[in-house]
Amino acid sequence: MSVLPFDQRDGFIWMDGKLVPWNDAKLHVLSHGLHYGSCVFEGERTYGGVIFKSREHTERFHKSAQLLDFDIPYSVDEIEAAKKLVVEKNNFTSCYVRPVAWRGSEMMAVAAQDSTIHVAIAVWDWPSMFDVAEKMRGIRLDIAEYRRPDPQTAPSDAKAAGLYMICTISKHRAEKKGYADAMMLDWQGRVAECTGANIFFTKDGAIHTPIADCFLDGITRRTVIDLAKRRGIGINERRIMPEELATFNECFICGTGAEVTPVSEVGPYKFTPGNISRTLIEDYTAEVTPK
Repeated sequence: MSVLPFDQRDGFIWMDGKLVPWNDAKLHVLSHGLHYGSCVFEGERTYGGVIFKSREHTERFHKSAQLLDFDIPYSVDEIEAAKKLVVEKNNFTSCYVRPVAWRGSEMMAVAAQDSTIHVAIAVWDWPSMFDVAEKMRGIRLDIAEYRRPDPQTAPSDAKAAGLYMICTISKHRAEKKGYADAMMLDWQGRVAECTGANIFFTKDGAIHTPIADCFLDGITRRTVIDLAKRRGIGINERRIMPEELATFNECFICGTGAEVTPVSEVGPYKFTPGNISRTLIEDYTAEVTPK
């Protein structure tokens, strides 16, 4: 399937305080964010023209930058207004929203204290990836070779560009084998997450999910946990070893892009998408739909 390159689209991008034509939203090749990974971003989604949990995303955006030792030069309220403006200007109701902040080109070395911090917000069309019937067939996951790092070696609470390098590699390798994605372990060999989504399992009517202490505690993850609690479904956030996957009934992942998506296989382990997965798909859809 041919996809229009992201640098060749029509519309407007909010960049450094103003709307600019899509094709004019450029940065120099010698930007620190490109060479040294000093870049943070968010992944958000609108439903009916409303960005789901927008302010939570913006607050995390600021926190991520601070963890990378820089400050977003726009307040939370200013970013909120800019996101709303760029969605409206591009005339979208269902779309993906990508705020991004990076160090500029004033310094080209590891140290970059005097680099300008640039901020941009882009949006593009992104309808729901699957209908419920398609989702309930479940996707297949490989088990990644690379592992999520020890939180003492990387700012794992930040949604930082550099942390996704091993995710891209792992997803590419999985897709080459015919899988949709890959499940990653942490640095101690325990179940962690997928390359861009959190993972859940069910057993005896309860949900089990890894403790988010070396990977991002996703906003969608927290939403799904809250929805399950409202249903009276037990939640166990704990350490999960990969061999334990043989004891679980259902598996599903969640994230801004994936929403709630059941899984039928993780490497050699098989799962049957069932009632808990279906219930949470339906509850999540209701939760993100503007009232």
